[in-house]
Amino acid sequence: MDSGQATGNRERLVVLILCLLGAIHVFVFSAAFPFFSVVDEQVHLDLAVHYASGDLPRTLTPPSAEALPFLVLFGTPEFLGPPATNAPGEFLPPRWKLPLAEIRNDLLAEEESYRERFQNHEATSPPLYYGLAGAWWRLGRLLDLDGIALLYWERFLNIPLVAALVWLGWRAARNTFPENGFIRLAVPALIAGLPQNSFYAINNDVLAPLTFGAAFLLVMKVWDAPELSPRLAAAAGLALAAAFLTKTSNLPLLAAAGVLLAIKVPRLLGSAESRSSALGLWLLFFTAALPMAAWMAWCKINFGDFTGSALKISFLGWTHRPVADWLQHPLFTASGAGYFLRHNLAGFWQGEQMWHRAPLALPAVDSVYVILTLGTLAFTVAAWLRRPPPFTASQQAALALGFLCVAAALAFFALLSVKYDFQDCFYPSRVLPYFVSGRLMLGLLIPFLILFACGLDRLLVHFQNSTKFVVLFALLAFMVASEITIDAPVFANGYNWFHQ
Repeated sequence: MDSGQATGNRERLVVLILCLLGAIHVFVFSAAFPFFSVVDEQVHLDLAVHYASGDLPRTLTPPSAEALPFLVLFGTPEFLGPPATNAPGEFLPPRWKLPLAEIRNDLLAEEESYRERFQNHEATSPPLYYGLAGAWWRLGRLLDLDGIALLYWERFLNIPLVAALVWLGWRAARNTFPENGFIRLAVPALIAGLPQNSFYAINNDVLAPLTFGAAFLLVMKVWDAPELSPRLAAAAGLALAAAFLTKTSNLPLLAAAGVLLAIKVPRLLGSAESRSSALGLWLLFFTAALPMAAWMAWCKINFGDFTGSALKISFLGWTHRPVADWLQHPLFTASGAGYFLRHNLAGFWQGEQMWHRAPLALPAVDSVYVILTLGTLAFTVAAWLRRPPPFTASQQAALALGFLCVAAALAFFALLSVKYDFQDCFYPSRVLPYFVSGRLMLGLLIPFLILFACGLDRLLVHFQNSTKFVVLFALLAFMVASEITIDAPVFANGYNWFHQ
């Protein structure tokens, strides 16, 4: 075995260990959080159970009969309020631990209340995650799981998804920087240690970085290919379609990828292998476009518009602001722009979980993530602007796509902020009319972390690799320690996995 192969095998072993650590990380925190989190976890669960039953919604659906008992029995009030008490300092035990005869009437009354007021506003969401989560729910049923164990089983779907994301992050980093061992390992390590609490709940955010990460990797392979083979074309097209069918917030990222592909097309058609590339381009187009068109047609027929968003926006009570008023939005002030950027970047790293109606966050930790993000991206830009730049043409294209994704996602959120009057909505609101759900940008996680790791590498360019890895380890230690500090109150909660 030569030294290069031995090094490659050692690196794969390290990445497999990182996959395992990422899986353990997600398991521990997923088990610590009770149900149902403020990222509409009960709504996502209900929709997954609808899909598990083969019931594809055609409107904002009432609760699934199968999901309803879980919704009323296993939730804690502590996300949005203090726990219920019998007496000062004495918390009520979880409902599922009480005798059924004691709580039957309360449960029946709450089920009836759910039937009267509950409409699943995620019913118009793209189907890929819910199909997968529905199949996972059915597998849990086949394993004879029920009650709180089945609920956590459904949440634990995130464990293999994040482990796969760690591996994919390594593949994407290796494809972009094959010569840079630090960047190759920094990207999967940062994914494994990411304190993103959306990974600890049932929701479609967790699939977005996996599907668009695959699309990013394959689009870059298309960019680098002198000839577009049918196999690569079909894989790239299906990955783009999967990203589209995962989450609507992936749309600006797909637009960014489309820009790169549009630049590549004339180069392929002008090459000596233009005939075979033309076949590949048609295959890429149809494998991407047909699934997208099928879902858009479904939305138009059943929900009234091509994305299904109009029905959800109507449910939320948002209304359109006159275009003439857009420039009057506080986003176009220094304080407003700062608030928008700070909260989106902090939410991108950590999520937007609440506990006792207060954010699970520390302002100092938020500031560290914002400064690290802006600082590393600035170092990446500074290196790129050098002449000659220290990057190959392929690396410059990957970095350009990464920056374009970041800009497109933030521009999309800015548009949503200025376009709508949020009326009486709790979030976003008229008081704080900013769309600052950084977790909804998770689709760009892999290209973003490549930018981040590249900036960190350029910051430490005059140091040896050993020093770079010491800095990376210190950053990961900060991420884990701050997350434990912030989420510590949740671990003692009597409603979670550890206290069932």
